[in-house]
Amino acid sequence: MGPGLNYWVIDNPTRAQTVTISLSDIAERAGVSVKTVSGALHGGSARMSDETRQKVKAIAEELGYVTNLAARGVRQGWLPLVGVVSDGLITSPFATEIVRGLDGAARSAGMAVFAVNHSSGQSIGSVLDEVQQFRPRAVAYAAMYHKDVDLPPTLAGSVGVMINCREASGRVTSLVPDEEGGAREIVRYLLAAGRRRIAFINLPGILAGSLREKGFRAELEEAGNNPLGVFPAVRRSVYSDRAPSLVASHVEALLSGQRPDAILCGNDRVAMEVYAALARAGLRIPDDIAVASFDNQVELASRLDPPLTTMALPHRAMGRLAMEILLAGQPEPPHLRQLPFHLVERASV
Repeated sequence: MGPGLNYWVIDNPTRAQTVTISLSDIAERAGVSVKTVSGALHGGSARMSDETRQKVKAIAEELGYVTNLAARGVRQGWLPLVGVVSDGLITSPFATEIVRGLDGAARSAGMAVFAVNHSSGQSIGSVLDEVQQFRPRAVAYAAMYHKDVDLPPTLAGSVGVMINCREASGRVTSLVPDEEGGAREIVRYLLAAGRRRIAFINLPGILAGSLREKGFRAELEEAGNNPLGVFPAVRRSVYSDRAPSLVASHVEALLSGQRPDAILCGNDRVAMEVYAALARAGLRIPDDIAVASFDNQVELASRLDPPLTTMALPHRAMGRLAMEILLAGQPEPPHLRQLPFHLVERASV
């Protein structure tokens, strides 16, 4: 591996063999042709009954047959691998869900997944070159948060799908969370719970934050309500969880004016700060003020007291759908697909 290369392969470890088992060995044992064996194990064109297919697979398992990936790569021009260019994804708390979605669909197709990290000092082209060295069947680009990515025109054809980000010029099919729809849903939920004075402590300077604010305002306007305000969670123009927080000061100001009966938070970390600020003021959640959020970082949201109601990002669904798109025989024209959030009801509303 070269320096700066983060790499993982998600697959079941194969057991060690002392004897090489060939397709001919399996064919002789099963009483079928080598072509039939190849079709049963590798998805070839040979026609056979399900009974024959299962018989061949059972004998291959019994004999300890392991596919020679290198030989298949020479024949096909690619290995049964899907490469992922990881734009910060490896360090994201949501990486596991995206990878699980990719992995589950890949296993079903007899494929494995690996990732190469795209660091700030590297060009996208150099990272794609690293990925292509492994001769993958397809390549995806995945980001740690929803944003626009401007792929060079000459490289757009090398990427089969964008995950949790969108290709700026629309040249690549992109799978992203429906941020605006998710905001509308959580606002409807708060309104249905009888909350009318709702403030939003949002994530400034990022695409997800702007789309969520749009949905927040639109849903309140349609309901005939005015928001108590939309406030930036941090002092910087672009949100970072390491930036100086403004959450406590916003909560203090809200409590000294027209007190909200609900505070919507840009993510679960912001919600955790809101919990602390309300506790210092002697207020109870949800009796005095309801709190809701986005992301569903389970280790955080489920352990707050009371547990936090939040909108879960569709990361696993994005990973699963991405793999289906990558392995499709006839890919669809490039398009943007927005996947819905999932409301996780807990006790904070």
